[in-house]
Amino acid sequence: KIDTVMIISRYDPTGNMQKIDVRMMDMQPNITGGVENLLKTLSGVSSNNELSSQYNVRGGNFDENIIYINDVEIYRPFLIREGQQEGMSFVNPDLVSSLKFSAGGYDASYGDRMSSVLDITYKKPTCFSGSVSGSFLGGSVHLEGTINKKLSYLIGARYKTTQYLLGTLDTKGQYNPDFSDIQAALTYTVNDKLDIGFLGAFSQNIYNFIPVSQTTIFGNTFNSYQLNVYYNGNEEDRYTIALGALSINYKPSKDLSLKFIGSIYNSQEQETYDILGQYWINEVNITGNNTTDSIGNIAVGSFLNHARNYLSTNVISIAHKGSFNLNKNRFKWGLTFQWEYVHDQISEWDMIDSAGYSLPYSPNDNVINLFNHVNAGNLIRSTRTFGYIMYVREFKEEPGTFFFTAGLRANYWDFSHQLVFSPRTQLSFQPKRNNNFLLYAATGVYQQPPFYKEMVYPDGSINYNIKAQKSFHFVLGSEYTFRMFERPFKFTSEAYYKRYSDLIPYQINNLSIQYSAVNDAIGYATGIDFKLNGEFVKGIESWTSLSIMQTEEKQPGKYYYDSNGNKIEPGYYPRPTDQLVNFAIYFQDYLPMDPTYRANLTLFFGSPLPYNNPYSVAYNQVFRMPSYKRVDIGFTKVFKTAAQKFGDSNPFRFFSDIWLSLEVFNLLQIQNTVSYTWLQTVGNGQQSGGAYPVPNYLTSRRVDLKITLKF
Repeated sequence: KIDTVMIISRYDPTGNMQKIDVRMMDMQPNITGGVENLLKTLSGVSSNNELSSQYNVRGGNFDENIIYINDVEIYRPFLIREGQQEGMSFVNPDLVSSLKFSAGGYDASYGDRMSSVLDITYKKPTCFSGSVSGSFLGGSVHLEGTINKKLSYLIGARYKTTQYLLGTLDTKGQYNPDFSDIQAALTYTVNDKLDIGFLGAFSQNIYNFIPVSQTTIFGNTFNSYQLNVYYNGNEEDRYTIALGALSINYKPSKDLSLKFIGSIYNSQEQETYDILGQYWINEVNITGNNTTDSIGNIAVGSFLNHARNYLSTNVISIAHKGSFNLNKNRFKWGLTFQWEYVHDQISEWDMIDSAGYSLPYSPNDNVINLFNHVNAGNLIRSTRTFGYIMYVREFKEEPGTFFFTAGLRANYWDFSHQLVFSPRTQLSFQPKRNNNFLLYAATGVYQQPPFYKEMVYPDGSINYNIKAQKSFHFVLGSEYTFRMFERPFKFTSEAYYKRYSDLIPYQINNLSIQYSAVNDAIGYATGIDFKLNGEFVKGIESWTSLSIMQTEEKQPGKYYYDSNGNKIEPGYYPRPTDQLVNFAIYFQDYLPMDPTYRANLTLFFGSPLPYNNPYSVAYNQVFRMPSYKRVDIGFTKVFKTAAQKFGDSNPFRFFSDIWLSLEVFNLLQIQNTVSYTWLQTVGNGQQSGGAYPVPNYLTSRRVDLKITLKF
């Protein structure tokens, strides 16, 4: 017999970083294979493209999110235009130990991005184990363990092909996507105060495509159209990324921690294609069995798209991070020197011929105009210096416990000669009478200096006077932990307001972000997020999230003239990520009589996103694409768990866990729109043609079979 033992769980309430259980990813139906698919179910996060691991947070775009792995910043490829080219997320979920995410209002220790931060820590193994998985979409293997109790190793390799999925797209042809990577994390423990770590990664994404034909029906009940395209040519893209990072962790005492990191990042990207398309747009009647009868021809023409784009990026950084505890006071600091080298060669053009006229039309018969032409070569060498200091304090007063964080971040970039300061602060309060409540507030400045894409004009030239975009965050949130149905639940809510200045306007086409390269806009984003998570089914966690948001911008002094010659000052108009409602469900279940049969469902709903005619000067004339709706479900049979023991004659006795999953992607067969292709045409024999927005649809229903073995 022993005395009563009290176990107290403590977590860090000084900020609004939420922790995510990585085990949730094990049986989740997932096309991208990355941790980001789980992030998309959180409040404040949205994504309208299941083929991509990219996501938007509270009105920001993909480039406004920062990702760290073991305190090393991760970059995404720059030339990727569509989800089918992207391949795998950089993060290998088999190697992940912990995930922390913040949708805004994070402290000064996290970088200079305006939207969100994802902080990932890879495992530090203590014993030998591993896993193997395979499906129609590829496979993965990972090993982990220790050698002589000094050296721990963590190695993972993945292969993915989306050929099976891409066969459901409207554009038919020969898809040959080939994505692979290998990653390793090593740690050598010198003694109880010093260890040395290494993180290495190499990935190669190859996307080859030979299009043949395309048939797309669009419009509405009263005006339906059908686009038919026959193609010649092909596309060959290659994205190669290599990363190496060496870290030294030194803890001379329990109160002092010092870390030194050196990292090298290199990416080689190439985008090459020559694609000729001959198209017809007909007005049609849709009859039974979804067949069509043509009423009349609207437009006929052809286009020729050409590109030879090559981008080389090198980032070398040396960083130091430290923390010191003094009684109830905690101090943190960090300093980074970063050298960047970007070499970009752009050569692309588009030619459009409609009804015998080259667009844009020229009355000179000897002139053939290209619709779009970019030819540029850029070489950027620059150095960044940035760092932060922070103070953290816990106060216990009569009303309850206060947690206070204040920090200052600075960043200097020698390319723009701009020094920016970003003060940030957070305050949390846990009432003494009811410690199930947690109230918190955060505010701060988040200034994002450009990397490369933001400073490139649409014609390929560089804006040498570019400045950092600025955002003021104001966040007010609460957490309430309670019991319902005799099970634990937690309800979280956050209201926020972000004020932008020195914004660089942009347009989004699928995954491609085209910046104007000019800091001439101001804007705002405001909304409220809700999340309810808990044991809706006893013993396993599920959650539902709801986000309501609005984001707009305006360009002071900008105007245009309408068709009647009237001067129009547009004022505020929706940003490309303005999405009023986002709703998601992550739900797990099992058969009560046999828990080895499980189900895992994810549901997404996103209200319509804005889009406009990229060739129109009336940029405030915004249309809305259809809402995004998707349901994925996985059915799993668990054949073995770590608690079960097999006999010596059983060949599966060496495995701790074995399960087989049947995954159904896009269960309801919903046709989602990811972007629009604007076809310029000559109408009614006149040279002043129009433009037809033809939707690009995402994947249809697919069934996948996946087996996972852990040992």
